[in-house]
Amino acid sequence: MKAGRRWRVRGEVRSGFNGLEIIHPKVTAPGSPLPAALTPVYPTTDGLSQPSLRKAIAQAVEQVSLDDTLPDNLIKKLGLLPFSLAIKTLHAPTPDMDAQALIEHTHPAWTRVKFDELLAQQLSLAAARDARRAKRSRPLPGNPSAESLPARLLRSLAFSLTQSQHKVVAEISCDLARDFPMYRLLQGDVGSGKTIVAALAALQAIESGVQVAIMAPTEILAQQHFQKMQSWVEPLGIGICWLTGSISARARKTALADILSGQARLIIGTQALIQETVEFENLGLVIVDEQHRFGVGQRLSLSRKGEPDSQDWVPHQLTMSATPIPRTLAMTFYADLEVSTIEGLPPGRTPVRTKLVSSARRDEIISHIEQSAQNGQQTYWVCPLVEESEALALQTAVDTHIALTQALPDLKIGLVHGRLSTTEKSAVMKDFREGLIQVLVATTVIEVGVDVPNASLMVIEHAERFGLAQLHQLRGRVGRGHASSVCVLMFQHPLSMIARERLRAMYETQDGFEIAQRDLDLRGPGEMLGARQSGVALLRFADLAHDSEIVRAARETAIDLRQHSPDIVERHLTRWMRGREDFLRS
Repeated sequence: MKAGRRWRVRGEVRSGFNGLEIIHPKVTAPGSPLPAALTPVYPTTDGLSQPSLRKAIAQAVEQVSLDDTLPDNLIKKLGLLPFSLAIKTLHAPTPDMDAQALIEHTHPAWTRVKFDELLAQQLSLAAARDARRAKRSRPLPGNPSAESLPARLLRSLAFSLTQSQHKVVAEISCDLARDFPMYRLLQGDVGSGKTIVAALAALQAIESGVQVAIMAPTEILAQQHFQKMQSWVEPLGIGICWLTGSISARARKTALADILSGQARLIIGTQALIQETVEFENLGLVIVDEQHRFGVGQRLSLSRKGEPDSQDWVPHQLTMSATPIPRTLAMTFYADLEVSTIEGLPPGRTPVRTKLVSSARRDEIISHIEQSAQNGQQTYWVCPLVEESEALALQTAVDTHIALTQALPDLKIGLVHGRLSTTEKSAVMKDFREGLIQVLVATTVIEVGVDVPNASLMVIEHAERFGLAQLHQLRGRVGRGHASSVCVLMFQHPLSMIARERLRAMYETQDGFEIAQRDLDLRGPGEMLGARQSGVALLRFADLAHDSEIVRAARETAIDLRQHSPDIVERHLTRWMRGREDFLRS
């Protein structure tokens, strides 16, 4: 570089030790014309340089068909950019464009791509729903007689169903009577009474001559379902059995024989139900509890147990969740199923006060537990780990059990975690339910389904390490009796921004729908759907936390196109849905 000669230097300008600097600038002579577009930066990998990638993509944009799948009048009505313009704008934006809008995906070009993706999703889910309705299921109509199994169970209960429970029971009953598979999600907040609704659906199906399988994510929940269902259905003369991975070989052999022969009409278990050795005589209804805890493939596997080669009908399916589905998620990933919602809580449930407490005040919490026990109340103390981990310096359940036993010598302290045998866990939970244990130290095995009305205090240690849905589920273990209940979220500094948002959400609301929406905002849809376990890709461009208006427009457009423009539907799906046939078959 000679003095007096002019150069063009390009790169990222930033502050350095001696002022502004550019690290590894691109230096060229000033005579060449400036680029007509901003320079795109693509995700790349070792061995693939940005210039090579830019060149290949630029060639592809010029060669690929970017004809619009949507008619001009619809594009104009929705205020969208033409598809070709949107794609070329994203790959080669002009220098006068709002770079921040491009980076934040709020530019009209991004809006068009998001809309097309969401429209393809809505159309494909509608096609999947139609494909499912083309399949055959055995109709399982309800018996209006006062001596029907559901009516007899209702008369035997010590409580009455709420108006909302009656409503969802009627919705499920109507679905079961149809000759195509029911695919319904039953959602209700923690403690809203989903189990009795599932029991009534099961009895309607059993009375129509089929078997019913209920799959739960944990052995504790499966066993609790079994004990509750057993007390309800055995007096009605219904054969019931349960199947988990930890039962003895003899018990397993007996259960498999009863399931195959049809002697067991109601079968309850964990993922053990989907093993190849499990064969049903006549499976007509599948109920999956806490469905978000299972992968998509696991849920499908149980349903396919009811598709023997000798029959061409498939079982009805009811999934249950105590994690309510945010409206945006319901309009997208759950758009192909029917949703029943139990509003509110049954009489007798008391609101739970939530307190945020630093771990430095641990001794105060222990003192409060002792006072609570003297008043006849019981306590859960939940820890995130069973044993010491070098990666996470967390207080473990085992250490906490030892520490509380020493600090509270006059109280009986129990311990339950996933590494205990089924017999050991059952014995501890039985003693806790009967009041022989005042404090139960546990891991998240007690997250779902555990019902001890006398437990009025929940302490969650290292609450900042738990997900929002987990915290809400754990809080739901208390407040089931008449005593005033408290959930203590004990945290340790420093807190990440996400942890602060989780704890704030728990403190500010007990509304499961509000918590679910905040959980969606924090985590995205993947974990809430159970889709990450299956490897299924979710939306690539749309953001459900911020694009609800685009979702709504795409849904309305999909309905209209399916009714009036099937050719446009086919053209749009051909562009967006690779492997569409496999999707519909699933």
